[in-house]
Amino acid sequence: MIQWWSPKRFTIIVDKMDMKPGGVWRILNRDAEGKEYGFHGVYHEVSPSRLVYTFEFEGMPGHVLLGIVTFEDRDGRTKVIEKSVFESVWDRDGMLKSGMEESGPEIMDRLAELVEKK
Repeated sequence: MIQWWSPKRFTIIVDKMDMKPGGVWRILNRDAEGKEYGFHGVYHEVSPSRLVYTFEFEGMPGHVLLGIVTFEDRDGRTKVIEKSVFESVWDRDGMLKSGMEESGPEIMDRLAELVEKK
């Protein structure tokens, strides 16, 4: 995650990462000026084919989304499907306005680049 889970303009700091059901995670993104943006949540399901977790941006406390990631074998390659479930349209729109719409594709591109290197 340190190699891909933020736009390139940030440094990633993994504060907590307990990948098991009930385990907590917390990641910080630090910009060039040293300002930190925190994200945290709880893992609800962790398996080779599925990951279910909560996600809360600390800049918008109380607005929690449910993330569901599935991994499907496709002829020796893995298809990753990620879904985000928001409590309301307002929460979704707020997350998009916070920069998620721009940073999401960049983060996935960074992951794809990393996987291609392996």
